[in-house]
Amino acid sequence: MAMSLAEQEWKVMREEVFTLFEQETGIPVNAYQIESGELATKLKALAMGGQSEIDVFAQDNMSLASLVSQELVLDLSAQRKDIPQEVLPNLVEAGVFEGKLYFMPFRPNVQIAYYNTKAFQKYGLKNPRTWEELMQVARAFKENEGVGRVVIKAYGGNPTATQLYEFILQAGGDPYAFNDQGCIRAFSFLQELGPYLSPESPRAKWDTVNTILAQQEGYLASNWPFGVLILIEDYGLDFIDTYSGWAGPAGERHVIGGDVFGIPQNARHQQWALEFIAFMQRRDIQEILVSRLGWPSIRADAYAQVPEWQRRHFAAVRAALQKGVFRKNVTWWPAYKKYIVRAFNDIVLQGKEVGATLDAAKQQLETDKDLY
Repeated sequence: MAMSLAEQEWKVMREEVFTLFEQETGIPVNAYQIESGELATKLKALAMGGQSEIDVFAQDNMSLASLVSQELVLDLSAQRKDIPQEVLPNLVEAGVFEGKLYFMPFRPNVQIAYYNTKAFQKYGLKNPRTWEELMQVARAFKENEGVGRVVIKAYGGNPTATQLYEFILQAGGDPYAFNDQGCIRAFSFLQELGPYLSPESPRAKWDTVNTILAQQEGYLASNWPFGVLILIEDYGLDFIDTYSGWAGPAGERHVIGGDVFGIPQNARHQQWALEFIAFMQRRDIQEILVSRLGWPSIRADAYAQVPEWQRRHFAAVRAALQKGVFRKNVTWWPAYKKYIVRAFNDIVLQGKEVGATLDAAKQQLETDKDLY
């Protein structure tokens, strides 16, 4: 079993989840860490060497195309009928390529908005639900405090690329088009927003956003739901609240992230792997992941055991998931990520002209993406 988890996540898996599976089935679980970007290389090397040491893996849903194109994973279409009806239908589609199901739902994820209720109340502000309101809030904080307090993930890499993908969807654009009207609209808005952003934005990514909010260096930011446990339960910051987020001209849109399960082509224990996947999709197991780790669930009925204090935050998560969109899986995501982040830096941080910059970035992407 190969997964990419944080230390606390492994602790819950090993002590509460894997142990229960072993007790119920008699099947031993040997689980270890393998980073998402390393899995395809590992599986390919094992296949070329005629070896098999992974029976099932969890993989980020944006790193699936290469596994399918290299024929490294089993076609699980025959098992689609076994997916519980309570699993959200749109989460199943992430594992479908050319009409065939290769991956099973496991752990959905979606970013929600975190905001400092004390700061908003101090200036008589409401949490923004539209781009226009987001601009108003950003300006109000900058004018009142002399420094921006709205945080955008500008660190680079996946954190920045994913947030840009959402803005482009909210503008009605195709993120991979780079220079359609929606892309231009999104980058034009972000360029206008730029002077009012928190100076902490260049270091903002999935983990540092929590620190920025906790130290009250930023009052509004999007981040994954794990931050609820850290900020509110661990740090006791009851002035932090959450909601699903804001809408652009084309509506509210959120990228659905998270992991799915797959089985390598040369897995020795394929039936055991299928039993494990079915086990992980059960309501009682999903309830453990929700209540102990703060993970969103693939099931609509897995929130009954959520503690009272968490319920409004999971309501925000469910609302965001309902507006969720999967990123189109492409083998050249690394190239897209590089050039979309470069365009963000040029346009938003350096003030370069939107259209020409996006045109140039698109040309660079078209040149490079065939390398992947």
